[in-house]
Amino acid sequence: MEQEHKKPSCPIVGQNGNIFNLIGLASRTLRQNGMTAEAKEMQNRIMGGDCHSYEEALGIISEYVETELSGSIPTKNKNKEDHTHER
Repeated sequence: MEQEHKKPSCPIVGQNGNIFNLIGLASRTLRQNGMTAEAKEMQNRIMGGDCHSYEEALGIISEYVETELSGSIPTKNKNKEDHTHER
């Protein structure tokens, strides 16, 4: 995030766990708190091709909004992880 704002609260436990639904909930929460640029940035980070898992997406969401999961999901290391399997 460019500017540090207090993260708005966005409860996601008990919601439809579809990642697109969770992105929508977090984006709406950010926009309602005057953080439209952050909502767009979060969406771009998740859907821009660098996010490769549901857990990674949840970690990114938790960087922008305070969820029940904030702090419990490790954020992606800036170094690319090797996802190749040994044969």
